[in-house]
Amino acid sequence: MMQSPFDIRFDIPPVPVSGKPLGLRLAALTLVPSAIAALVMAFAQPAHARSKPPEGFAPVMPQAAPGHAADGAIFNVSAGYAGLVEGRRARAVGDPLTIVLVESLTTSKSAAGKTQKAGSFNIVPPTTGPLSFLNPNALKASGGSSFNGQGNASQTSSLGGEVSVTIADVRSNGTALVKGEKRLLLSQGQEWVQFSGIVRLGDIDADNRIASTRVADARVEYAGNGSIGRASREGWLSKFFNMISPF
Repeated sequence: MMQSPFDIRFDIPPVPVSGKPLGLRLAALTLVPSAIAALVMAFAQPAHARSKPPEGFAPVMPQAAPGHAADGAIFNVSAGYAGLVEGRRARAVGDPLTIVLVESLTTSKSAAGKTQKAGSFNIVPPTTGPLSFLNPNALKASGGSSFNGQGNASQTSSLGGEVSVTIADVRSNGTALVKGEKRLLLSQGQEWVQFSGIVRLGDIDADNRIASTRVADARVEYAGNGSIGRASREGWLSKFFNMISPF
C-alpha cells in the first residue's frame, strides 16, 4: 500500500527504547544526582569552617602536693608559699598568665615579565628574464611575537586582644609550654580563641602578662560557627560549578 505525500511528510519514526528496564533507569536518575551532591559536600567543606573548637587546649591543673605531716608547726610550704625572690609570677604547672595578642603581619609581592620579538623577510625579483612576472609585494613576509605579564599580591593581617592560658610544662632551660582557650557563646553562634606556644619565664612581667611577639612556636586560632558564619561562606553548589568550570 502506497503512502500519500501527506503521510510521508508527517510520518514520525518510532522512538528507540533502551534495553534497560524502566526501574533501573529511574534508579540511576535518582541516585546519580544524590551521589554527586554527597561528593561535593564532602570535599567542598573548607578546613576553617569547623562546627566545634578543636580539642587539646583544656587548662592544665597543677600537680597535687604531697600531704603535710602534722608536726605542730603553722608554716606549710605546700599552701601557696612563694619566696620573696620569686614573687607572684607564674612559674609552675597550672599557673595562669595572660597573653597580649599584638600580631600584625604585612606581606607584598610583585612580579613582571616582558618579551618581544620581530622579524621580516623580503625578496626582490629581477625586472627582466623568466622571473619578471613575480610580484615583489607577494614575496614579502614578516612576523612578530610579544608577551607582557604582571602580577601583584599583598596581604595585611592583624589580631589584638588578650587571652589567658595556663602553664602545661616547665622545661629545665627556663622555658615553659603554655596553652589555653577562650570560648564565647553568642546568640548567633559560638566563637573561640585558642593559643599555644613556648615562653621564657623571665619574660613574664609582674602582672603575669607577656606579649604574643615574645612567644616561640606560637599557634593562634580564631574561628566560630553559627548563622552569620554560614552566610559569609559560598554555597556547596556554587563551589561545585566553580570547581568543574574551565573558565
